[in-house]
Amino acid sequence: MINEVAVRIARPRTDLAAAERFYVHGLGLDLPHRIAANGPEEHDLVILGWRHAAWHLELVGGPNLTTRPAPTSEDPLVLYLGAPVDEAPVARLERAGGSVVPQGAYRDRFGVTVRDPDVGHCLPPL
Repeated sequence: MINEVAVRIARPRTDLAAAERFYVHGLGLDLPHRIAANGPEEHDLVILGWRHAAWHLELVGGPNLTTRPAPTSEDPLVLYLGAPVDEAPVARLERAGGSVVPQGAYRDRFGVTVRDPDVGHCLPPL
């Protein structure tokens, strides 16, 4: 996957284990790589995505993290899944630690927003 990636989205995380549960068990992303820091200049990484996608999500954390997550409602991570909202993935995301957050009439009518359990990034709409 890494050799094929065209877009890399990196986000700092305070709890890589919680983020991994949310994205792998809740959203169903693949986990092709988990990398532990080997020195003071390195970070722990969790690399997620779908096997043949031209992107991957790189979650960066660990004790050497110098940039802390600073989520706002204006910087959501949005994944459009190409189908109407199905309650099954929403329930999986909630079981994996996410929470449904109202986002207004338009977004709530055409999608659902689920807050990530680690730092509060939102995923509108599913």
